[in-house]
Amino acid sequence: MSDNITNILQYLPTKPGVYQFLNSSNEIIYVGKAKNLKKRVSSYFTKQKHDSAKIRVLVSKITDIKHIVVNTESDALLLENNLIKKLRPRYNILLKDDKTYPWICIKNEPFPRFFSTRRIIKDGSQYFGPYTSGVILKSIIDLIKSIYPLRTCNLNLSIDSINEGKYKPCLEYQIGNCLAPCVGNQTIEHYNENIKHIIQILNGNVQDVKKIIKVKMLKLSKEYRFEEAQQFKIRLTAIERFQAKSTIVSTKHRNLDVFSLTSIHNTYYVNYLKVLKGAVVQSHNVEVNAKLDETITEILGMVIPEVRQRVGGSAQEIIVQFLPDFSLNNCKYTVPTRGEKKSLLDLSLRNAKSFAHERQQQMEKQNPTNRINRILDALKNDFKTNELPRHIECFDNSNLQGTNPVASCVVFKNAKPAKKEYRLFNIKTVQGPDDFASMAEVVGRRYKRMIQNDESLPQLVVIDGGKGQLSAAYTALKDLSIEQNIQIIGIAKRLEEIFFPNDMVPLYLNKNSESLKVIQHARNEAHRFAIAHHRNKRSKDLTASKLTSIDGVGEKTAQSLFKKFKTLNNISNAEMKDLAKVVGLTKAKIIKDSL
Repeated sequence: MSDNITNILQYLPTKPGVYQFLNSSNEIIYVGKAKNLKKRVSSYFTKQKHDSAKIRVLVSKITDIKHIVVNTESDALLLENNLIKKLRPRYNILLKDDKTYPWICIKNEPFPRFFSTRRIIKDGSQYFGPYTSGVILKSIIDLIKSIYPLRTCNLNLSIDSINEGKYKPCLEYQIGNCLAPCVGNQTIEHYNENIKHIIQILNGNVQDVKKIIKVKMLKLSKEYRFEEAQQFKIRLTAIERFQAKSTIVSTKHRNLDVFSLTSIHNTYYVNYLKVLKGAVVQSHNVEVNAKLDETITEILGMVIPEVRQRVGGSAQEIIVQFLPDFSLNNCKYTVPTRGEKKSLLDLSLRNAKSFAHERQQQMEKQNPTNRINRILDALKNDFKTNELPRHIECFDNSNLQGTNPVASCVVFKNAKPAKKEYRLFNIKTVQGPDDFASMAEVVGRRYKRMIQNDESLPQLVVIDGGKGQLSAAYTALKDLSIEQNIQIIGIAKRLEEIFFPNDMVPLYLNKNSESLKVIQHARNEAHRFAIAHHRNKRSKDLTASKLTSIDGVGEKTAQSLFKKFKTLNNISNAEMKDLAKVVGLTKAKIIKDSL
């Protein structure tokens, strides 16, 4: 640690703030927040050895430190967020979501226009959104336009211009989309009342608008103005249909922001739900790549203010899975365990997991190698192989009460079956139903031949069975002096326990583990292949016994016939001359008569 860094650390304040790390080129390479600047910044340099290699690299590049003191934790959080977006430091998390989302604008002008825009102009106009879904945006705009006829022109509709008769009705008036306020057909009071209703709908106050429309509809019907009442009924129906598309989640909880987080490896997927008047009106997803092995509380603490700023979240209560590392002014975090808020959190988490799954599928489609390498990394870590297990082999035995004992060896390359390399074995040295001895024989034969042929050995061998079968197979590897070169494991069917040689405690992997799924696939393939071979062998033995029961037909004659005709049915239907070519005319007559 340089003298400059030591001097800076000595005089850092103990207040909340934001710190910036600079490299030798005077570039800001990292921006962070702290509740206590002195304690947080010093931790980078006082720890003997950081667990993360990324942090060790970061610390090695720091030549200068700058800091900004703020009043509260919330201020530190917001300042850090703004600095990261502005400076984009190399080692900081960046949210993969820098789109400019559309807003709905109600223009500050006489007879205000209503339209969507991606530019916010601070001229007193009102903006609602942003809308992360184009479908939702279009449905809202179509709803408003179907209920309220509004102008779409950009004319300067001042009272003086209208009174002077400067304008004429356009096509929008002719087709009923506008009431032509430009020629005085609609008063500014009536127009602004419609705008007030629109604002209430955009704010989620659908119930209030429905009440106003119902009152007017009933009033008009009592006055026998049925055509006008019908128009209000059409508006009411349109609003109710729109409301039905929203997810009503609560009758008592009003405005809430909901955040949930899930992760795959070092990538985090966050979902945000905006709840207004007890209904989910907006959903937004972001992807976050951790750069310095940040904790989930740090990730969530950074994402919440950023997402709220982007999508206009302003609820004073925020529903979360766990408390983030920083708090926000005038906001309360809630971690629900049951009830409607927990249901909301579960809904958000389902959205986050769905988003994560979609992103993983997209990435795997774009680059299939990434998925293979990820699975191989997981296999290497879970099963402690010396290198990536690109070559895996799995063994299984099959017999029926000791008869027709066979075994199979299936081969996986890059976590996928290599069916052309599958091998079958007939047990030669074992008498009776002895799975352990059979496994030792097959494993020994397999790798003895591979060594003799100078073939590359697998990195991982899987034995379908528990500790007994594993021990027998491991002994076979030891006899060949290759037990140090190959990692061997056993998988027991009952609880999917993973056993290692000389280790009494099994490994239990998560049922969703990619490693476990590969091993299960290999085990199932080995079992299927062994069973199929066992059935074929048993079938051939049964049919062969029908031939050998005929006088004058022995095992060699039966084998010759099966080699030529393949099945007993083909032998039965064969011509006499064809049978005679294999076994001679005399035996051919005996076989033909017997069958």
